[in-house]
Amino acid sequence: MSGGLQYSLHKKDGHQCLKTQTFFKTSHVLFCDLRYLLYDVNPPEGFNLRRDVYIRMASLVKTLRKEGDDWVLVLPPWGRLYHWQSSNVHQIRIPWGEFFSLTSLQANVPVIEYEEFIAENGGPFIDQVLVLQNYAEGWTDGKWEEKVDERPCIDKLMYSKDKQGYSRGWFWGYEETRAQNVTCISAQGHASIMSPVLQKNITVTSVMLDRAETLLHDHYAGKDYWDTRRSMVFSKHLRLIGDDFREKYLNSTDDRDHTIYSEDWTRMKAKLGSAKGGPYLGVHLRRKDFIWGHREDVPSLKGAVKKIRSLMKKHKLDNVFVATDADEEELRELRGLLPDMVRFEPSREDLELFKDGGVAIIDQWICAHARFFIGTSVSTFSFRIHEEREILGFDATATYNRFCGDTEKECEQPTHWKIVF
Repeated sequence: MSGGLQYSLHKKDGHQCLKTQTFFKTSHVLFCDLRYLLYDVNPPEGFNLRRDVYIRMASLVKTLRKEGDDWVLVLPPWGRLYHWQSSNVHQIRIPWGEFFSLTSLQANVPVIEYEEFIAENGGPFIDQVLVLQNYAEGWTDGKWEEKVDERPCIDKLMYSKDKQGYSRGWFWGYEETRAQNVTCISAQGHASIMSPVLQKNITVTSVMLDRAETLLHDHYAGKDYWDTRRSMVFSKHLRLIGDDFREKYLNSTDDRDHTIYSEDWTRMKAKLGSAKGGPYLGVHLRRKDFIWGHREDVPSLKGAVKKIRSLMKKHKLDNVFVATDADEEELRELRGLLPDMVRFEPSREDLELFKDGGVAIIDQWICAHARFFIGTSVSTFSFRIHEEREILGFDATATYNRFCGDTEKECEQPTHWKIVF
């Protein structure tokens, strides 16, 4: 190849693909256009809701690839999340590999980190940003239907034009990134509703869906959902930290607890009820914005401790591990009410290394291995623990439990979403 042509090697339908400007066959190799799907989420959304949006985007990429084009999902760097409030810790431009196994993710759908996209794409340029929004008029005649249309922007765009006419925005802390075009799209439906738009209406190489949480799951709790969820394997170093903590402070090991974990998620098929769990109660007690909103389904600290004591007695457990976002004042009160509780409290060096996201994962990993778990109503943090325990093979009765509000009349427990292989 002459002219200094740069290319990247990928696989398509068993053949090797070289990224070029055309799509044609030769007797030696299949040349094909790679297309990149990027996405972002409403800034206030937390770590665990963003993990849920990833599942929707992975499903969309699978749909796009079934149509024939060689789409790759670009993982949006982590950073500047509301719950990540540790001071003086650099927490932007964090790659997914810090928190999740890229090898595991790639066994489900083609993914690359954002900096790999920059390298392959020849620079920090995105051809088209589609800002997703709801329909201004809501449901027509009160009826919900799937539809998507280019519409005027409802909210003020978080993008501005520079002197060269490019659009600048947050772009995960990469200030050098710029977009060629930004358009608002009203979308109402499942993630796959965007497939015809991306395949037929847009021909550029890279497309970013902003406010991707607007789209719904295509196959919630079905096999496709669980394949993607199971592929979201935590990074090994975070799991090892959690395992060491369990053994040191909670007398918990995989052998004794019947929670043997396979590095290959495609081989991890634990039978429901096979996991015993460590001899401790796992607790997720969500505070901060949940109590500020005066939610009736969130207990007072005294109410929570009363329930914790009751469960420890019922299940004959002497230890309790608590994951909570309570502030210092509430933590002091909680320690006074529950002096024997165990928490993972990272050192300054730990925080620098693991970040707030890594600490959250360690908390979830420890909760996921408890003999019995109780979480907080409608918290995505608790939901992710439910799923992790489902993957490990815990009985539903030991997993799908939540605290009730002190005055809550009907305390409905979480739904059991059974794993599908």
